[in-house]
Amino acid sequence: MTHLHITAWVLALILLFVSYAFYKNGNKAGKILHMILRLDYLFILYTGGDLFASLFDLDSPIFGELIIKGLAGLWVIVAMEMILVKTAKSKPAKSFWIQLVIALVIAIVLGFGRLPLGFTWFS
Repeated sequence: MTHLHITAWVLALILLFVSYAFYKNGNKAGKILHMILRLDYLFILYTGGDLFASLFDLDSPIFGELIIKGLAGLWVIVAMEMILVKTAKSKPAKSFWIQLVIALVIAIVLGFGRLPLGFTWFS
């Protein structure tokens, strides 16, 4: 399930950048890719929920980090969606780009570096 989750995230980021480019150019394909991205959110939520459930243990020392990772992942999805919605309406989305970078760094560091299904980068 971990590989599907990572693949869904990579696909989501690719769809975000392509949809953003299409929206900026006024191309109608941006709306179609945006809808496909919304379907990808469902894959991300399902696989993330499955990974969360597999690690869920109230007595675990990583329980707090698991909660923060889940919230950061949700924050990334919200930021991605708001970037595209604001761009479609021709409004500035700089604050959401900043939020996306911050939340993405938190999610990647916790997902790959700290939680048990990841790997250690500097050991």
